[in-house]
Amino acid sequence: MMEDVHLLEAIERYIQGEMNAQEQEYFEELRRTNPEIDQLVVEQTHFLRQIGNYSDRKTFRSLLQETHSKLLENGEINTESPKVKVMQLVDKYKRVLALAASIAGLTALAISGLVSYLTPKSSPVEIAQLKKEINAVKISQKKTQNEINTFKTADKPAEFRPAQPGKFGGTGFLIDGKGYLVTSAHVVAKADSIYIINTKGQYMKAKTLHVNDNTDIAILKIVDDRYQPIRLPYGIRRAKADLGEQIFTLGFPRTEIVYNEGYLSAKTGFNGDTIAYQIAISANPGNSGGPIFNHAGEVIGVLSGKQLTAEGVVFSSQSKNIFQALEAIKADTTAVTIRMPTQSNVRGIERVQQIKKIEECIYNVMSY
Repeated sequence: MMEDVHLLEAIERYIQGEMNAQEQEYFEELRRTNPEIDQLVVEQTHFLRQIGNYSDRKTFRSLLQETHSKLLENGEINTESPKVKVMQLVDKYKRVLALAASIAGLTALAISGLVSYLTPKSSPVEIAQLKKEINAVKISQKKTQNEINTFKTADKPAEFRPAQPGKFGGTGFLIDGKGYLVTSAHVVAKADSIYIINTKGQYMKAKTLHVNDNTDIAILKIVDDRYQPIRLPYGIRRAKADLGEQIFTLGFPRTEIVYNEGYLSAKTGFNGDTIAYQIAISANPGNSGGPIFNHAGEVIGVLSGKQLTAEGVVFSSQSKNIFQALEAIKADTTAVTIRMPTQSNVRGIERVQQIKKIEECIYNVMSY
């Protein structure tokens, strides 16, 4: 029990910046190698932020009340409404005021009509991003302590599972067997911590390498010692897809992987967006970031959103945007080398066998 308290105190010292350089370096290494500790830091940061916000509001309200009381005592303000006689002024200029009001009313109507006529009609169409919002439980000090007790009392948990659900969920897929993934930028936007879950239900920590909100592409790297490199069975297509191509996707609108199929219905996205495709396929919250495959098992896009006012109209970022993201990473640093396959090894085999080879490369992405 005492060790648990010390651990919680250490986390708070780390968050408050009270550790010396050596302690901070050791704790950051511990956080990087221990997903449980990292998750507790994220949760405790959120908890302390909530406490701080409440304290600030309470202090500000108290200061307002104190200032108001002092002003009343000094006679600088008066809460009674002033009694002003305006009837004579109104009577004197009643006809002038009535005429002015009439002119103002007519002018306002004319301007309003002109603006309404000249202003382009705004489209009611909206694009729904298909990230899955997860109902998170409010974290309390007592619950945080209980979570510490849970993982400290066990010698070594069989499988790590974050104590709290993420804020948002989506889908991601490998583009390099060394642990590099692609997902939608809006799935990991403003995330303090990211975990991915494979089809076996194993949680692994990931970090963001690159985010492009314009193309809605994010590149992640798995930073977990349990991850074993694999060879990807599919390739990433650089060339544009053809109208009418048969497509399919795998994603996580549920806790288990889900398959859907359709076709490419337009070579551009919403309002003629040239970096996106319009596809006809079933998609739900949680499908964001999922790969769009053609019949040969080549990735042609990354699923991003759907049109609210039309059934089955879905949009995806084009696969060429993944190549652009890798070029941006290469320009920023030479320390990261991502080798993305362009040839598919599942070409020509039946769909069921394609899925069996591909599904281990698809992950559920959880943002915290």
